[in-house]
This record gives sequence, C-alpha cells and structure tokens, in this order.
Amino acid sequence: MAAKKKLSFEEQLAAVESIIGQMEDGAMPLEATLKRYEEGMQLLSAMEKELASAQQRLTVLRRDADGRETEVPLEEDV
Repeated sequence: MAAKKKLSFEEQLAAVESIIGQMEDGAMPLEATLKRYEEGMQLLSAMEKELASAQQRLTVLRRDADGRETEVPLEEDV
C-alpha cells in the first residue's frame, strides 16, 4: 500500500475549500457529506497545528536601552 503524500499548507487549504464547495452544492448524499466533513475537519486540525508551529518560530528583533538587539518571540513584542 502506498503512503499518502503530505500535502503543503496551500494544498490543504485548497482541499478544504473544495470540500466546502461540494457540501454547499447540496448534491451529495448524507453519508458522503459526513465523510467529506470529517476529512475537512482532519485537514483543518492539521493546518491549525502547522500554523501554531509556525507562530512559535516567528521572532522579532528588539533593541534594548544599551542598543543591543535581542530576538524575542513575536507574541511578547506588544
């Protein structure tokens, strides 16, 4: 059995948008709609984890009173 290729964030987003479009169309039977909903929720969960990981990696440079620059997490730069 071949392993599934990991989709990029952009590919995942496109897949979610496609699922939403199919569900909004209303032409799918209930079971197919539920299956697509579950797939969409799995994709959204993976995307949320990826975004949280990316946010943790973001840093900004802050200059202190002595003129030294230090990296701090983005969330602390308020």
